[in-house]
Amino acid sequence: MSTIRLDFVSQDHLVFSDDVNEVIAPGSEGTLGILPRHAPLMTVLGPGEVIVRREGQTELYFAVSGGWMEVRPDHVTILARTAERAEEIDLTRAEAAKARAEQLLATGAPREERVGLEMALRRSQVRLKVASHRRRGWRPSGPGVAEEFSEEG
Repeated sequence: MSTIRLDFVSQDHLVFSDDVNEVIAPGSEGTLGILPRHAPLMTVLGPGEVIVRREGQTELYFAVSGGWMEVRPDHVTILARTAERAEEIDLTRAEAAKARAEQLLATGAPREERVGLEMALRRSQVRLKVASHRRRGWRPSGPGVAEEFSEEG
């Protein structure tokens, strides 16, 4: 099966870099599935789930808060504002953030605060969805996984 190179970075670290079979990302116009030899494009990423598929390996799941994605036929670059692997997400914090945003929205927050609260709610929902994919005791390692996230790190 053919592959496409994925370089995935956030503002402060390399998230993932390797050859992959498919990248699924939250584009500005909806979810995008990127396969090798995809037509070139540049898109804004919204808050959502990035899924990385590699043949014969477990899918990797990431929560992103937005960013940019450039696609070329042989290479995908994701520049995310923030990115967290499913295993990195603190469920307690994500659930608390969701409850806090829901409570503030329900109490009739001022209009100028609603947009920020709605974004916070969306981010916490994405984080909880991505965290639901994690498996106990599983940590990705090997080619493409940044050193700080490998078994030795």
